[in-house]
This record gives sequence, structure tokens and C-alpha cells, in this order.
Amino acid sequence: MPKFKKKRVGISMDMTPLVDVGFLLLTFFMLTTKFKPQEEVQIALPSSHAKFKIPESDVMTITFSSDGRLFLGLDSQQLRAHLFGEQNKLKPSIPVSLDELPGLAQQARSANPKLRTIIKGDKNSMYGPVEDVMNALQKANIARFELVTELDSKD
Repeated sequence: MPKFKKKRVGISMDMTPLVDVGFLLLTFFMLTTKFKPQEEVQIALPSSHAKFKIPESDVMTITFSSDGRLFLGLDSQQLRAHLFGEQNKLKPSIPVSLDELPGLAQQARSANPKLRTIIKGDKNSMYGPVEDVMNALQKANIARFELVTELDSKD
């Protein structure tokens, strides 16, 4: 055992590179985040007790408002550009008429066979527009679709 102990030398680490990497990661995630585009029309969904999750890709959304306007939304920008033109590529949903709906739905399904159809309607609207949309989908040979509701948490 030595007679003299060596004095301990304190170790100091420079934290500047760690802070730089942290801020680089923060700015990377801030700049690459894609936000959900604002809906063309604001609707109040009816409530139900169903707990099925809506798919996030390969979705064709048909929205109708309480005043009877119809909107067709597609999740793929290329498909929107193919159906509605390059100027509507970035719009989340495009207003359509009931007469145009079967043709556009058929074109969208032929371009992407995995496309799932979702119907979103305002809870204050009449049942007539829902029936008209279902008949238009039947003309387009689309028999499977999902109705979107808001989960009622009262049990």
C-alpha cells in the first residue's frame, strides 16, 4: 500500500454536442411532421357504441353536411390528381354532385382496388342524403362501406 494517495482528478464532460444533437432532432421532427389537413366542411358525427377503428390508408371518404352538400375525399394525392386534376391534388375533399358520385367512385376503385369506402354524415341531416349516397354507391357496384360515428362513452 502506497504511503501517499494520489489526488482524484475530477472528470468534466462537455455537454454542448449533446444539446446540439437534441436540437437537431427537435427541428428534424418539427419540419418533417405532416399535419392533418383541415376538413372542407365541419360536421357533428352521430353517436354510437361501435368500437371499430377507421383505416388510415386506402380510404375514400364521402362526407355530407347538414345542408345536403356532398364531398369526396381520397387519401392519396396521386389519385386525387388523377380524378380531379392537378389543381385539386392538395385538397382533402372536393365538392361533388350526387350524379357525379357513382362515376368518380368507380374510377377511384378501378385505380386502387384496395380502396375502402367510408361515409361521414352530419347528425342533424335528414336520412334522404344517406339513402341517396348508398344508392349511388350501389350503382358503382360498391356494396361494402362503413358509416363513421362518434363513440358514445356512456355505458
